[in-house]
Amino acid sequence: MCRNQLVELQENYQAFKARNVEVLAISMDRESDAKQMADLAKAQYPVLPDPTGAIVRRYGVFNLLGDSVAAPATYIVAKSGAVTWDHIPRDIADRPTSVQLLQRPELPK
Repeated sequence: MCRNQLVELQENYQAFKARNVEVLAISMDRESDAKQMADLAKAQYPVLPDPTGAIVRRYGVFNLLGDSVAAPATYIVAKSGAVTWDHIPRDIADRPTSVQLLQRPELPK
């Protein structure tokens, strides 16, 4: 999990809330490590631990880049639970910014 990305999400968290969007992050770390990362980022949104990788495997992003961890994927999920947009990178540095996410037409207006 990238601390810089967590911080950047937190810096724009109020803009997401203003759009009625909930932010959450999933980490393959243990609960204590995920909490530590959330605390360092001062995240007001959930940072959920997935130490067994069950969630990232379900989304098909475990070991996608050949590094035995989850690719830094980003999803927009509707209230119905349907994934309406995703960004599955082919490079660890390929991550949309919060500003780019806030411009996605799939988000509520």
